[in-house]
Amino acid sequence: MANDEPIWPDQLFQDLDRTGPVPIYFQISSRLETAIQSGDIPPGARLENEIAIGQRLGVSRPTIRRAIQEVVDKGLLVRRRGIGTQVVQGQVTRQVELTSLYEDLTSSHHAPGTIVLAHDVVPATEQIATALGLEAGADVVYLRRQRTTDGVPVAVLENYLPPEFGDITTEQLSERGLYQILRARGVAIQIAKQRIGARRAAGDESELLDIDRGGPVLTMERVAYDNSGRAIEFGHHCYRPDMYSFETTLVAK
Repeated sequence: MANDEPIWPDQLFQDLDRTGPVPIYFQISSRLETAIQSGDIPPGARLENEIAIGQRLGVSRPTIRRAIQEVVDKGLLVRRRGIGTQVVQGQVTRQVELTSLYEDLTSSHHAPGTIVLAHDVVPATEQIATALGLEAGADVVYLRRQRTTDGVPVAVLENYLPPEFGDITTEQLSERGLYQILRARGVAIQIAKQRIGARRAAGDESELLDIDRGGPVLTMERVAYDNSGRAIEFGHHCYRPDMYSFETTLVAK
């Protein structure tokens, strides 16, 4: 089904109970959720606007907005500026392992895409120098990329590398994951320290991730080390929470 024409499956909502105890918005959101999960409304499909849906169902716009927001909050729909409300292509669930986002997307059968936003040599701040075991002000390679999955923005990635990696090209970064590039150069990434958090989007992140201004983002900060114990990469990434999640396995001692 083409994703450019808005849809609304009228047949799923013809028998709404308007006199019973179950709120109308909840009936609509539940049926919409079921239709998405069953594939009756396919990934990438765009819904009609709230006014049109309300007119079809004889329901107020606030009721429709609340019903749709329920499904948005569950990560099945996403509101995109200039496009409207769209069924999520499929959230990426990432095991907390020593892999790159590019590898995770590929292994989960998504099509990764990359736009290189910055590729430069910059002086290391004290934080970056400490992370990479360098002197403050030393040259480091700075990379900033927008990562997409199936054409939808999912992350903004910032990485800092020691200066010997300054010959990595923009073309390589556009076509491959950073860890793939490093491994191809003989770098054995052995261990990493990682911190996961959340905050509000800052600067141009809202625009790059196609989310509301100042909306919430997941964050990950990582320092990766090679098999000699040398710091190879310091990364700070932010992710759309409706498109991305982290998963861990906990074992009792």
